[in-house]
Amino acid sequence: MVERSRAAATIKDAENARDELRVALRGAGLTLPSLTLDGVSLAGDFPRPLVDLGRCTPQTARRLAEALRGEVR
Repeated sequence: MVERSRAAATIKDAENARDELRVALRGAGLTLPSLTLDGVSLAGDFPRPLVDLGRCTPQTARRLAEALRGEVR
């Protein structure tokens, strides 16, 4: 039972991180449409969740690079 509780907390933490990233990206005028948790990393008794940034258009990739460099318009 304790392992299940830890697993649920680990997954919830990853969901929160994903949501924080989504909000920060939105604040920079960016959307990563495939932003999610990686399903494979959630499998098993001891999940190690990964945030999957997914795919985006070249334009979005360039805008993301600009945002990371502090060049957001």
